[in-house]
Amino acid sequence: MEVDLDLDQGEERFGSSTRITFSCNEPGASTFVDVKPAELRSMVLNGQSVDVTTLTDGRVALSGLAADNVLEVEAQMSYSRDGQGLHRAVDPADGEHYVYGHLFLDAGPRVFACFDQPDLKAPYAVTVAAPEAWTVLGNGAATKVAPGRWELAETKPLATYFVTVCAGPYASVLDEHDGIPLGIHARASLREALERGAPQMLEVTRASFDYYHQLFGIRYPFGEYHQVFVPEFNAGAMENPGCVTFRDVYVFRGAAARDEILTRSNTIAHEMAHMWFGDLVTMQWWDDLWLNESFAEYMSHRTLDAATEFGTEAWVDSTMARKAWGYAAERTPSTHPVAGSAALDAQSALQDFDGISYAKGAATLRQLIAHIGDDAFIAGVSAYLREHSFGNGTLADFMGFMERASGKDLGAWTQAWLLTAGVDVISLDRAAGAVDRTVPEAFPADRPHTFDVAGFSAGAETFRVPVTTSGDRTVVPELAAAPAADLVVPNAGDLTWATVTLDPDSIAAVPEQLALVPDPQARAVVWVSLIDGVCLGTVDPRVMVRTVGAAWPHEDNASILNRSAGSLLGRIIPTFLPHEEQGEAEQVVAAAAASVLAAAEPGSTRALVAARAVARTSADEELLRAWAAGERRPVGLEGDSDFGWIVVRNLASHGLAGRELIEATRERDDTLQGRLSALMAGASMPDTEAKAWAWGEITTNRERSNYELNALAQGFWSSGELDVLRPYAARYFSDVPAMSAWVGDDALARVAQLGFPSRVVEEATDDMARAALQRTDLTPAVRRGIVDARSELGEALRSRATFG
Repeated sequence: MEVDLDLDQGEERFGSSTRITFSCNEPGASTFVDVKPAELRSMVLNGQSVDVTTLTDGRVALSGLAADNVLEVEAQMSYSRDGQGLHRAVDPADGEHYVYGHLFLDAGPRVFACFDQPDLKAPYAVTVAAPEAWTVLGNGAATKVAPGRWELAETKPLATYFVTVCAGPYASVLDEHDGIPLGIHARASLREALERGAPQMLEVTRASFDYYHQLFGIRYPFGEYHQVFVPEFNAGAMENPGCVTFRDVYVFRGAAARDEILTRSNTIAHEMAHMWFGDLVTMQWWDDLWLNESFAEYMSHRTLDAATEFGTEAWVDSTMARKAWGYAAERTPSTHPVAGSAALDAQSALQDFDGISYAKGAATLRQLIAHIGDDAFIAGVSAYLREHSFGNGTLADFMGFMERASGKDLGAWTQAWLLTAGVDVISLDRAAGAVDRTVPEAFPADRPHTFDVAGFSAGAETFRVPVTTSGDRTVVPELAAAPAADLVVPNAGDLTWATVTLDPDSIAAVPEQLALVPDPQARAVVWVSLIDGVCLGTVDPRVMVRTVGAAWPHEDNASILNRSAGSLLGRIIPTFLPHEEQGEAEQVVAAAAASVLAAAEPGSTRALVAARAVARTSADEELLRAWAAGERRPVGLEGDSDFGWIVVRNLASHGLAGRELIEATRERDDTLQGRLSALMAGASMPDTEAKAWAWGEITTNRERSNYELNALAQGFWSSGELDVLRPYAARYFSDVPAMSAWVGDDALARVAQLGFPSRVVEEATDDMARAALQRTDLTPAVRRGIVDARSELGEALRSRATFG
């Protein structure tokens, strides 16, 4: 593949020239090429013109193929504003423009003509014309060969969706490790923050390279390694070989908590793992996307534990952030197996990039290791990577290597763990010394589980017993003989994938005993068990509120602090509790956060997390106004713009701040993030006029970027009386699906999620969602968004019916 891109034609369009050399096993046959241009100017196949007016639905038919073929395509393409294809953004801090390619999942044809499927891999030789002041980066090492002209080294064979070009006046930090040139890049206005954070990011990069080289015995094969932090990025990051793209909020312009740095580090390790799982060996089709994502998810946590300062904190964060996300996906009607889900096309496959393919898949790999041993697992992985290098693989291929390495027949294990959806429930019968496994009726499977059970009393661990289940009830003599404990935690080390149901005595003990548990991993399992219990209707949401009030002031793990409060404030209080109880519950969090802030070391992670929670929940108007003005702020947050926006949003959402304060704050922080924060604050104002403005901006302003739409939607539902919000519940089901006319599905999926009327917890909302799902014109992303959001609405309705 030879691709030439002209990025120096203005702000709306760019030129795209492609030369594809390909063979045909059946000369005389026909196929089609994928291309989605603003203007298709010419197409020549083997010296003969192809009628460009035959372009239909992004495809042009090619007939009369020879054994060896050359296709040449000239087109004008449009820059995107939805984060797909070649996205162009303007940084208001300095007016500079930035371009990056995000071709995932099927956006390649929006940049160049191609055969767009993951098993048609090819080397890419890319050339780029760009404004003279710009830097150009891509999959191959970039060389400036003339003013405004760049050549990128030809790549190894790549799937289409891995190709990228990033261009703009990027700030850069360069390094080298083990013979690999390294680069970290971000917008020029983020230079200071980039240079401040680069040493830590490079440290994780170097450690990850060393660990993967040692583990797999296969060196990184893609030349230079650049990590580019780009604006308005839909995903967390994208594993483009040699040029990984990240959302640039990871370049922390203000204070960062330890778990936020851990999350960024995990993302760095995750994307690097993809250089082997996904890039070197790519799944043959999207139904095996787990071969990419489950492995990168598992390997990133393993790497942080084994090779970085974070150690076992990485697995605690996995429990609180990733597995909680995955369990939520399992509770929805759209749950699916880890592997083998039908994926008729790329847009259908996009819906399975969720907590099941990531977190459940990673947990399943931990269970596979428990079943066959780590040595066999690594031997099988290395053999699989070597055998399929620069090619494609399938579930059958991978499991074949696992069987040969372990000497075990894994057919039944594969069927139960990888090819069957659903999550088992693990509970304990203390009196009988037995572990009970309840299999979901809709997805029966005999999944063996390996985990541990631990007991805690008065701040001490009283026992820990390993368990491997056999059938639906497993009697464990060591459990019957174990000493009494106030709190007993199945799966305390979080080794398996299961819904943990605490026994009634343990649930009763949680608010007072959880803070005393010395093991942060066990505490994290209890927190997630509580969240699951609330969502499943087995735990009163008020237990969660009381637990935060009692345990949060004593918690010292940043991931637990951030995620538990975030879950309570983001979903449990505003949807599970009746409207009249929500304010009081928020003040429980505010009081707990204030006590942490008062006791924490100034400038520490605990102080930072607590200060943010106070800023988000406090009803102390005098304090909030002082903080909004930059006065009397906690140590380390004196000039922190992001902290100031949390305060302003709190004031705005309670009707205590108008457009004047929002605009004044934006003028002090006239950056990309500042403008997004101003939009969110404006949408969070509770009055009728503000809601009408925000809804119009979301659903009718076609100039809004993907990030602007997200900010508006997130702010919209964060406040307001039900009488004000209720009309927009009905409008959601007509207005948001219509946005597919100008917003791509990858971006619209997020808008559909954030924009759903989840705060209007009423049967009427459920009825409207049910009716909407009868429509045949919903895009896959909008349909999935409504299905999942309706499921969450049902959880809230059930909880309110059960507990009041």
